[in-house]
Amino acid sequence: MKVFKTLALSALLATSAAPVSAAEQTLLNSSYDIARELFADYNPLFAAHWQEKTGESVTIKQSHGGSSAQARAIMQGLQADVVTFNQVTDVQVLYDRGKLVDKNWKENFPNSSSPYYSTTAFLVRKGNPKNIENWDDLAKDDVASVFPNPKTSGNARYTYLAALGYAQKAFGKDNTEQQDQFLKQLLANVAVFDTGGRGATTSFVERGIGDVLVTFESEVNNIRQQYGSDKYDIVVPKTSILAEFPVAVVERNAKRNGTTELATEYLSYLYSEKAQRLLADFNYRVHHPDVVKDNADRFPEVELLTVEAIAGSWDQAMKTHFASGGKLDQLQRR
Repeated sequence: MKVFKTLALSALLATSAAPVSAAEQTLLNSSYDIARELFADYNPLFAAHWQEKTGESVTIKQSHGGSSAQARAIMQGLQADVVTFNQVTDVQVLYDRGKLVDKNWKENFPNSSSPYYSTTAFLVRKGNPKNIENWDDLAKDDVASVFPNPKTSGNARYTYLAALGYAQKAFGKDNTEQQDQFLKQLLANVAVFDTGGRGATTSFVERGIGDVLVTFESEVNNIRQQYGSDKYDIVVPKTSILAEFPVAVVERNAKRNGTTELATEYLSYLYSEKAQRLLADFNYRVHHPDVVKDNADRFPEVELLTVEAIAGSWDQAMKTHFASGGKLDQLQRR
């Protein structure tokens, strides 16, 4: 009897001490703020794929905010397993300041670890009453624009750099005086600087502020679909910026959480045809050739300038334009 009790107790202890099964794994994705709906749809798609592939279930949680704010949260202890950001520097800082991601994270997935991309576009009120067609219209005296604060939002940094790229083409790359004059007026015309892209959308759509919302092409299309084509029009400038959406496994956290394989597959599956079709449905530009072909009529031809062509590199852009006392601060001084 004593032997039976001992064996039963041992079995009970072994069961209670067993590691949490993979079926109970939880994955945390830290992402930019206007990606909530996208990943709300992607997560069940991936969970079904993971179940089919491994026989295991997964719970996926989200953390959203300005891309840079999310990066800071991770450095301060947010236990994200993966990041799906909208700016390269917000991933790179995780390596530079904490070795949280792999040194060569850009090489770990195709297309420099950018499974989808977009550009910057304009959402205007129905009929486009201010006749906003290009970047120079954002500097007109009677135009009030809305976009996030470039200090806190990767989305807004793309907007600023896209406007700079336009100015370089319009006035000449060496004509910094006219470039600065244009950007100074464009920034002065911003009615409200929200901390992130979703806040800017709320200001424009729900609070009725401004004549034009400047944000990702994907977002302006999603807003128009959600709130009605009878209320808004879309303008995609002929020249804009290549906005890449980098992803990475937060290796230090994933290793601690035992989710490295799961996290890697979560990001890899973004390149699958099913996921790429979902991304296109959310109005992102993608790389899968069949999906590109099937959606060719949805995305107008645009000259997409790279950050490197405009500012040398993201690192240089951050130092020159967005650092404290940099060009952005100088242009905003009254």
